[in-house]
Amino acid sequence: MDQLQRELLELICTTCNLHDVNLDSIAPDDPLIGPDSKLGIDSLDALEIAVTVQKEYGVRMDSENTSRVVLQSIAHLADYIKENRL
Repeated sequence: MDQLQRELLELICTTCNLHDVNLDSIAPDDPLIGPDSKLGIDSLDALEIAVTVQKEYGVRMDSENTSRVVLQSIAHLADYIKENRL
C-alpha cells in the first residue's frame, strides 16, 4: 500500500468512525463497500467519504456511477485522486 492509499484508508476510518480496524489487514484492492467489505461501509458512509475526499483533495465525484466505480477500493480511489487532483 502506498502513502496516499494508507492516508485514504485512515481518512475513511476516521470519517466513518471505524475505530477497531487493523489497517494492515486491508489490501488496496479489497472492496470498500458492500457485503464483501472488511470495513462494513454502507451507502451513507460512501456519501460521507465522497464529501470528505472532495474537501481534502479537491476531487469531485460528479455522479452516482462515478462514485460507485471510484469507491470500489482504496486503489481505485487513490488512482482517481491522482488523475483528477486540482
